[in-house]
Amino acid sequence: MARKNLLEGLATLTDDTASPSSYPMRGAGKSLVRSLDELARQADRFLEGEAVVEFDPDLIDDSFVQDRLAQDNDDFRELVEAIRSRGQDTPILVRPHASLAGRYQVVFGHRRLRAARELGRKVKAVVKTIDDRTHVIAQGQENSARANLTFIERALFARRLDDLGYDREVISAALAANAAAVSKMMSVTERIPADVIHAIGETPGIGRERWVELSLLVGKASSLGKARELAGAPGFRDLPSDERFLSLYGALNTSARSVRKTEPAAGKAKWEPQDRTVVAEIKNSGKVFSLSMKAKNAVRFGDFLSRNLDALYAQFLDEENRGD
Repeated sequence: MARKNLLEGLATLTDDTASPSSYPMRGAGKSLVRSLDELARQADRFLEGEAVVEFDPDLIDDSFVQDRLAQDNDDFRELVEAIRSRGQDTPILVRPHASLAGRYQVVFGHRRLRAARELGRKVKAVVKTIDDRTHVIAQGQENSARANLTFIERALFARRLDDLGYDREVISAALAANAAAVSKMMSVTERIPADVIHAIGETPGIGRERWVELSLLVGKASSLGKARELAGAPGFRDLPSDERFLSLYGALNTSARSVRKTEPAAGKAKWEPQDRTVVAEIKNSGKVFSLSMKAKNAVRFGDFLSRNLDALYAQFLDEENRGD
C-alpha cells in the first residue's frame, strides 16, 4: 500500500554535516551517522510502495544541478560491474520533465542511470511529480545518505544551489548541514575559483579543514594567479586528485605551517548608568561575548541579571522574530 505523503518532513532536516568516513566516530560523529542512516531510510520512503517502471535511459535527462566532480572513478566502475552481474537492485527517482512532454528528469540515482546507459539496459525508476525545491532537497539528502560525496563536492553543490537562488534553509536541508557548516562550504567556494577546484578534483582523502586552509592561501591577492598557473600546468591533472591538492597546497604554503584564519581583534565597549554605581566592560570577538562588572552595585545587578536571563532571552527572541 502506498504511503500517503512520502515527502512529509523533507525540508526540516538540518543536522550537522560530514562524511561518515572522514571524521572520528565519536560524539557528534556518532550523531551524524545516525542522521545519515535516517536520511537513507527517508530516501527509501520516497520509493516505498510506489510502482517501479522501466525506462529507456535516453528518455531521462540529468538533474538541473550537478552534485559530483568525478564521473568515472573506481566506485562507478564497481557499480557498473555490479549491475552487469546482478541487475539494478534499487530504482532511481525521476520526475516528469517540466517543459518536455514524454521526458523525465532524474532526481536521485544519477550513477545508476549512467550505468544503465553504458550497459545499454533499461533503468528501473519511480516517477513522482515534485517541484524544484523538493527536487534539490531530495537529491542532496539522498547523496548525503548514500553517495559519500567529498567535502568539496558538497561545497560545490551548496554553491550551485546558492547561485540558483535557493536560501540557506533549503541548502542546509539538502545537505543535512547546519548553518555554520554551510557557511564554511560557501566561504571555500568564494575564495577558490571554480576552475581551480575543478582542476583539483574531488579529493576523497582531503577533509573540510584542509580545504579551508587552502582557501585562505588562495584567497590572498598574491596567490590567486599562482594557483591558477599551477592548476593549469602540464601534468597537473595526470596526478591523483589528492596529490593535486597537496601539490598546490605545498606550493602556496611556503611557510610549511598550518594555515589558520586570523581572528578579528575583540571589540571592546564600556557601559555605566548615570549614577555610576555599575561599570560594565564588554568584549565581543564575533564568536565569544563576555560581560564583566564592578563598582558598588555590580554584584546585586549581576544577580538581578542572572535571575532574569530567561525573561531577557525570551524578549530577545521575540524582537528577533519581529525584526526589531
